[in-house]
Amino acid sequence: MQRQIRARTVKIVPIGNSKGIRIPKTLIQKYGLKNSVLMEETEKGLLLRNTDENKLSWEDTFKAMADEKELWDDFDITLLDGLENESFEY
Repeated sequence: MQRQIRARTVKIVPIGNSKGIRIPKTLIQKYGLKNSVLMEETEKGLLLRNTDENKLSWEDTFKAMADEKELWDDFDITLLDGLENESFEY
């Protein structure tokens, strides 16, 4: 099944000393847009994408991982896979 690409013309409107576009409410709701969008310049033009505002920072991610207190003992068996006795050329 081929994905249908929808295009629409929007006006560029003055916003203070700048200019911008208005995104229709239906598209804001459909794509869950909040306070900002990611604008990416591509070979074909500008691409607007939703930013994941709930995305954890690296610091938050490490903290969440530490809080999990996961046991990694199962990974110790990979040390005994027989390769420890092999000689490798560098």
